Amino acid sequence: MSTWKAAYEALTDLSEYSDNALGLFALGLKFGLDDLASIGADAITDGADDKKLDMVFINTEEEYAVIGQCYYSAKDKIGAPSNKASDLNTGLPWLLQRDINDVPDRIKSAAINLRQAIRNGEIKNIHLWYVHNLPESHHVENELITLQQTAKTILDQDYSGIKLNITHKEVGDSTFQAWYEDCKTPILINEQIELNCLDGYEIASEGWSSYSTAIQARDLHRLFKKHRTKIFSANVRDYLGARSSDSNINNGIRRTIESDVGNFWAYNNGLTILTHSFEVDKQKIKIVGLSIVNGAQTTGAIGSLSKLPDPSAMVQARFIAVNNDSHDLIENIIRYNNSQNKVEAADFRSTDKTQKRLKEEFKSIPNAEYEGGRRGSTGEVIRRRPNLLGSYSVGQALAAFHGEPIVAYNKKAGIWINNKTYDKLFNDNTKAAHIVTCYSLVKVIESKKKLLHNKANLTIGDEKTLDFLRQRGAIYLSTYAVAACLETFLGRSVPNLFRISFGKNISPHQSMEIWEPVINAVIPFFEHLNSATVNGLKNTAEIERAVNTFRSLVTATRAINSVIFDDFKAKVIAP
Repeated sequence: MSTWKAAYEALTDLSEYSDNALGLFALGLKFGLDDLASIGADAITDGADDKKLDMVFINTEEEYAVIGQCYYSAKDKIGAPSNKASDLNTGLPWLLQRDINDVPDRIKSAAINLRQAIRNGEIKNIHLWYVHNLPESHHVENELITLQQTAKTILDQDYSGIKLNITHKEVGDSTFQAWYEDCKTPILINEQIELNCLDGYEIASEGWSSYSTAIQARDLHRLFKKHRTKIFSANVRDYLGARSSDSNINNGIRRTIESDVGNFWAYNNGLTILTHSFEVDKQKIKIVGLSIVNGAQTTGAIGSLSKLPDPSAMVQARFIAVNNDSHDLIENIIRYNNSQNKVEAADFRSTDKTQKRLKEEFKSIPNAEYEGGRRGSTGEVIRRRPNLLGSYSVGQALAAFHGEPIVAYNKKAGIWINNKTYDKLFNDNTKAAHIVTCYSLVKVIESKKKLLHNKANLTIGDEKTLDFLRQRGAIYLSTYAVAACLETFLGRSVPNLFRISFGKNISPHQSMEIWEPVINAVIPFFEHLNSATVNGLKNTAEIERAVNTFRSLVTATRAINSVIFDDFKAKVIAP
């Protein structure tokens, strides 16, 4: 068995998605996504009347969408059936072009959200994938070329004037193996890049060579705008925003480069950049592959400026090329370059006092791990820890529970970058036990959606609930609605939601078991939240109206469900 297949089959939490689990695995390898099971609850569209679309994943924060067909063969074959690739030609017009009133409910939410994102300029790249576990073939390639032309024709006709990059890809055995190998290298950006630089000097030793120079800040700005957080694949931290306080380094970097550009070089520590190779030609440095080992905050602060920095602004940079087989050396370079002093450490989310405290608190919670602000890495896909509560997923759960379902669904990275949002969700009141309570509520609702999806004979009520849960963002809207009913469940006021938990010794799985009877009692009312999702989860006023209706229905049935709610109340710890 090839290495990627062993890694794939170890992901037991994706088994319920059958063939489509392979598509989720591909997303994780290619884009460094974590918590693929939760992504699947939203992105997988496979089923009756899916119009030959298995997967529609939309990421407006990183401005791309993946539209895919998935196939898994239990037997070795010379190639995958090409008709599965041509099936995407059927689904694409339904997703992008047909009258939305004619689009089947199973894919209607995906169609609405994708069309809106394209028209709003929130999608710059559309990836068309045929994902399978067999060798790639020219037959499939020919079908995908036709598919790409179909997509281009549709977009030119119905989305004229909007610039989109459309690519097709047969993600088969060799591609999976290549992506899998990429996961074991810290450099995810492998293209050739040319940067303006000053004269510098080269130093080399066994296994590595380096070039020290200074590059234009505007080149760094362009790189960050193009690649976003992938530029930090070898960095233990992403860029985590700039607070407004004078003591904050990120804010200081931005302020200096905007108003004191002449002294920027002298004030800033600069960058260490890992690359496959470099070549210097006069005042240009050409590199193959790039990952910023140290200097994420400098890069993010410069990249987040509203306009290009002054041409005279220079950033000192050290490029290090390491032999491909020097894995231990690469790890040491990464580790030693990220040993921060005490002044700097306070300005990283992953080492701020709240995250450090939460990591300690999680050590006492059974069957739970938390990395405290660390972004999920591509490598996590191939060494998945079943008890890990990913930082992004935790942020989304907190946002939804505390009344921000739009943020939870659309801005999972923004939770960690936007200081106002971050401080609202991660503060002195945020405890590990509360995070488990929020996270497990999301997971219970996800599990209910999957259960209904796999149920053989649905009642009319089941069908209405499932239709709602198929809407993009419905999981987080439901989480907010349930949290908004806590006073009804508990029979008293809840002045501080952060104090709601099931205790310090309750695991995420046990927490799900506590939530489940409550969800079973209120899930028939989920359909009344539908009005907030039919045109995409974006209208705050509509969300509040729908949640108020939901809360009224739950309150009206308090007496009927008193045994369930009172049992739940007995398990809630809210001093």
